[in-house]
Amino acid sequence: MLVSRALPLALLAAMAAAQQSISFPTEDGGRVCADLSGQATRAVVLAHGGRFNKESWRVQANALVSEGFRVLAIDFRGFGCSTGPGQADFDNAPFENDVLAAVRYLKAHGAKTVSVVGGSFGGAAAGDASIKSAPGDIDGIVFLGAAPNLSAEGLKSRALFIVAREDDNGAGPRLPGIRAEYEKAPQPKELIVLDGSAHAQFLFETDQSARVMREILRFLSRP
Repeated sequence: MLVSRALPLALLAAMAAAQQSISFPTEDGGRVCADLSGQATRAVVLAHGGRFNKESWRVQANALVSEGFRVLAIDFRGFGCSTGPGQADFDNAPFENDVLAAVRYLKAHGAKTVSVVGGSFGGAAAGDASIKSAPGDIDGIVFLGAAPNLSAEGLKSRALFIVAREDDNGAGPRLPGIRAEYEKAPQPKELIVLDGSAHAQFLFETDQSARVMREILRFLSRP
């Protein structure tokens, strides 16, 4: 099973010791705090949801590092020690600038490809970052219970959408809206609909966790 709880304790300890706490600027004057792991030239940004933070990705980060990725788990502005314009207005904050800053950091430090895995609003921010980026900046995006805020037809990255069929935000199921954006997205793209109601990163707390991780690794490992 490709999750870090199945890795040897000695390897987990080595990964934890190798993790670096870093920070870097955003183009709009903010600053992103992040945890960096691994040395590979294939890199992944982990973008958390509203009830999570960069530490919430520890299991998934370890799994990705063990499969040959460099991993940068970020805190969005207003979370942890990250700051930036608009952070007090959650619904309108330019979170995509934090994702773009993470991508730029990795590219400036030797990454040849950068993908993003985003949960909930973090997935929306990743999608908006792809739409606002230059072609080739972001290789792929995994949307966990999410879709871009902007129209997905503008995505410049290959995309994997993963959502639980009964995932509900109080106004109704999320699946119809996510499917509609999936239909707009350019190829290559995939949509995986899982059983259950877990939202975004909460999928890793269900019996679907191993499958979700396998699908992410399969998608990210494509040339």
